Amino acid sequence: MSNKSVSNDGQVAVLSGGAGVLCAEMALALGDAGAKIVLLDIGEENMAKVSKQLKERDVEHLTLKTNVMDKQSIEEAARKTLDRFGKVDILINGAGGNKPTATTGPDQSFFDLSEDAVKWVFDLNFMGTFLACQVFGKIFADQKSGNIINISSMNAITPLTKIPAYSAAKAAVSNFTQWLAVHMSHNYSTDIRVNAIAPGFLLTNQNRFLLTNESDGSLTDRGKTIIDHTPTARFGNPDDLISTIMWLAAPGSSFVHGIVVPIDGGFSAFSGV
Repeated sequence: MSNKSVSNDGQVAVLSGGAGVLCAEMALALGDAGAKIVLLDIGEENMAKVSKQLKERDVEHLTLKTNVMDKQSIEEAARKTLDRFGKVDILINGAGGNKPTATTGPDQSFFDLSEDAVKWVFDLNFMGTFLACQVFGKIFADQKSGNIINISSMNAITPLTKIPAYSAAKAAVSNFTQWLAVHMSHNYSTDIRVNAIAPGFLLTNQNRFLLTNESDGSLTDRGKTIIDHTPTARFGNPDDLISTIMWLAAPGSSFVHGIVVPIDGGFSAFSGV
């Protein structure tokens, strides 16, 4: 494999949700591979932490406070990116999340879910991806080249209990990824690629105590069920996503287009029997 196949030297990579745990790992890896990094996030404090790490690695980068549910905010970020770097090569749509008021449970049935909360979760995960693809996809259309990587989820394929809005939004992201891949090729350039990754169960600070008991680190009932259905018998870590991201981001994967790559330790392959 040639160095060109795996290098991102000189490319400009924009990451929405860039201050999050997953995208921060991606930003550092792409920066180490020679990319210039643009972080888009609404959380300035966390962006500053990632910026510090990038500076320590001598990675040229830009941080922009951006609300991915506001098209004008994304457009402003795109303008500032072009002003600084003159182009964009890679867009990773990592902004997303859930909220308790859009989650069913003992104290909140499906029939009680807040309409506003459901809309917020769906808009953050799907519309945040859709709008960023509109804004940066237009740049790619004008350039006649570009690479979009969306972040879906394994619950887009088999929805998880309790989180209907998040599951539905990620299913929309997967479907939209395939639609956009065809649309960009047919209408703008065959040098524009669109793919997605679908992470399985990752153990992060956000969900650690849903899956493990804080007192002793043992598995909760939900965590045990997951491990029992994961052939690799462990949760994923954020860095488990990096090799796939680097593959999709590199020129060497130029014939990979319109796919959603599961990274789930075999969870989707196991029927439970």
